[in-house]
Amino acid sequence: MLRSEEIDTLAAFAADYDEAGARTFGCLLYSLDKRESATYWWRFAAGAGDPLAAHLLAAHHAATGPTADSRAWVAFSLMLGFRPDQHVPQPIRQRTELADAYSREIPMRDEARLFLRRQNLPHGLASR
Repeated sequence: MLRSEEIDTLAAFAADYDEAGARTFGCLLYSLDKRESATYWWRFAAGAGDPLAAHLLAAHHAATGPTADSRAWVAFSLMLGFRPDQHVPQPIRQRTELADAYSREIPMRDEARLFLRRQNLPHGLASR
């Protein structure tokens, strides 16, 4: 494949992809309970430099385990410059009601909740 003329299509692909679009598509898939597909597109977007996609992966892994994956994605999101006040989108509507069966709460341990709210990695994790 890499020796064929198809290799020339990589430049066109690189010009057309949009990391925010890939992240948004991943969010749509996640809301439809297509978790594996969603994380694929979030990894794609994070690899393309989208800090929010990396944060979403950290949140997903913190909620579902393993936490080592979550720590890695937190570190990567921070390397990309993730800041909640800058990257977390604001709702279009100010209403907080959701359609029935549209959302559900994922049980989360207190440690995971605290971990996701930290701006910096704890010293012990950053030095590993």
